[in-house]
Amino acid sequence: MNYDDLVSKWKEYYEQMPGSKMFPELFKPITIRKVKIPNRIKYAATEDNFNKDGFVTEKDVAYIRERARGLVGGICTIQGVYMDPKGEGQGYVGQAAAWDDKFIPGLKKLADAIHEEGAIANIQLMHCGRVGGVKLPYCVGPSAVPQRLRVLKPVKEMTKEEIKTCIKQHGEAARRGIEAGYDIVEISGIVGYLISNFLSSYTNRRTDEYGGDIENRCRFMVEVIEEVRDAVGKDVPIFIRLCAEELLDEMGGNTPEESMVTYKMAEKAGVDCISVTQGWQESLHSVITRDIPQGHWLYNAKRARQHVKVPLSMAYRLFKPEMANKAIADGIIDIWELCRPLIADPYLPKKTLEGKLEDIRYCIACNLCLARLFRDAPITCAVNPLVGHEWEDRWKIKPAEKKKKVMVIGGGPAGLQCALVAAQKGHEVHLYEERNILGGQVVYASKGPYGEDELYGIIEWLKRQCEKAGVIFHMNTTVTPEIIEKEKPDTVVVATGVKFVVPKVPGSNLPHVVLGPDVLEGRGESGERVVVWGGRGDGIIAALYLATKGKKVTIITKDRKPGVDVNPSYIWRYMLKISQAGGRVYRFADIESIEEKRVIIKAAYGVRIPVPCDTVVVSLREPRNELVEAAKKLCSEVHVIGDALQPRRLHNAIHDGYRVGLRI
Repeated sequence: MNYDDLVSKWKEYYEQMPGSKMFPELFKPITIRKVKIPNRIKYAATEDNFNKDGFVTEKDVAYIRERARGLVGGICTIQGVYMDPKGEGQGYVGQAAAWDDKFIPGLKKLADAIHEEGAIANIQLMHCGRVGGVKLPYCVGPSAVPQRLRVLKPVKEMTKEEIKTCIKQHGEAARRGIEAGYDIVEISGIVGYLISNFLSSYTNRRTDEYGGDIENRCRFMVEVIEEVRDAVGKDVPIFIRLCAEELLDEMGGNTPEESMVTYKMAEKAGVDCISVTQGWQESLHSVITRDIPQGHWLYNAKRARQHVKVPLSMAYRLFKPEMANKAIADGIIDIWELCRPLIADPYLPKKTLEGKLEDIRYCIACNLCLARLFRDAPITCAVNPLVGHEWEDRWKIKPAEKKKKVMVIGGGPAGLQCALVAAQKGHEVHLYEERNILGGQVVYASKGPYGEDELYGIIEWLKRQCEKAGVIFHMNTTVTPEIIEKEKPDTVVVATGVKFVVPKVPGSNLPHVVLGPDVLEGRGESGERVVVWGGRGDGIIAALYLATKGKKVTIITKDRKPGVDVNPSYIWRYMLKISQAGGRVYRFADIESIEEKRVIIKAAYGVRIPVPCDTVVVSLREPRNELVEAAKKLCSEVHVIGDALQPRRLHNAIHDGYRVGLRI
């Protein structure tokens, strides 16, 4: 690739775009060794589980192409490849491989797609260490330290011979990457993968030259870097992702000072850029969830800047272009990395360059992508239904053959998404909402106390896009069969969501029995001792909200555990916070009766337990689908979507809306 020509091409394009003046630091070139990169934006690799038996698939190529297209000249990193034929380094069933030359053609398809879209191609080498061995009964690491997470495999300690073999495999995989056409080779040393296992005092208990003090624990990393350098030559940049703060204090992990030693040792070994990361999968601390404010982790990049001179990049709760532009201007980082934000909106950099910030569909940090990944399923995205379908023509929005009048009843996420797609196809779309605010269940969810207000961002985005597409809004309007009959739509979409219901038990009509939404929106007060009746997501948010106000909360759920429908990245944090506030949970339980100062619950094995309470907050939902039969009598095409079909989660609602919108 002629990097001078690439930079010149993009420079001319940037100068025409308003975003280059709004965010000058983001659209400034940077040269690393012989590679000239047009801007300071990098797609940070994420596994997608789209590949088969280590071979790259067309689905993966389409996914990567879409991210490369949106980078407008930046760095596009493909998912980390595993490098050993046994699969000890394989952490994900759909992970690409690079342990044999037979994988080069597939890897080349990805590099070619990136280059065809005018971006810089980066291949990541990733041995997953104690997170690996996905198809084996074990994983490998420097020491056989027991796993804290039960989903991970037992660890087998690597012999010196195995360590030397693994180092060579890194070099061989790097060579294959260069043969496949990549411009940069990146080494993954984060979150509990193999290099981080050697670096950390938590997982490295060796007494030979690969263990002991921090300098010796760096030996494996240093030898990997040197092996990769020998394989790729002096002109190819080598990046590495390293933990600046492990957040493993409870397990005896590295101190932040020791982590900085790893940075200096990596620089000395010859890396050209370090990606600043924090936390492990086994850490007890939150890292990328919404309770961490955006920009919070920049302090680690500031600290790294004091120890190394090579360029630094950073992702991790750094979603907004204005925040990244300032961080570069302030000399904190040199390159803005994005992972989840480019899953949610692959065109985020392009929209930033064009000055169309209102069109950016921001990641809501729900971590659905990661939840899928860790369960060996292909990733998807709550707010971007096209993830994993980029190559499928049937998922693309095309002009409708016949224009229809479409009535969408309900302004929650399902209704808004359906209305948007239908309008983009050219239909005349009318959206009816009985309240004066859009969002449905997201309105309540966004009242949570730990950054849940970010959730409402997708509603604001859908509203703006609907307005641009010509959707006509009818707010404060309750749709009746008479209105349907009067408007004579060709298509009716029932997206009326749910209703909160109070089961009929003795005392259920007492005044201190209130609905969860009323509490969250400030329409109802609660006493000091609160029983939350229902342990699904809406009940968990209500319990969190009340716990932060000093209430003593008891959750009653019929399920085997609270929050069975809540993302695993969040539920353990939520329940920890509720427990720390003095809350408790009764599982496999239900309320049998309600009295003035207590409830009687029927728990497991029929045991009846009195629970003191001043307020009962009901978070039990049923579909609101009363209009369905009437609509079917008045209209030949009726669809039921979102919670009106079945109460579920945000991603189900948005995906329902998108798919039905395509069918209209």
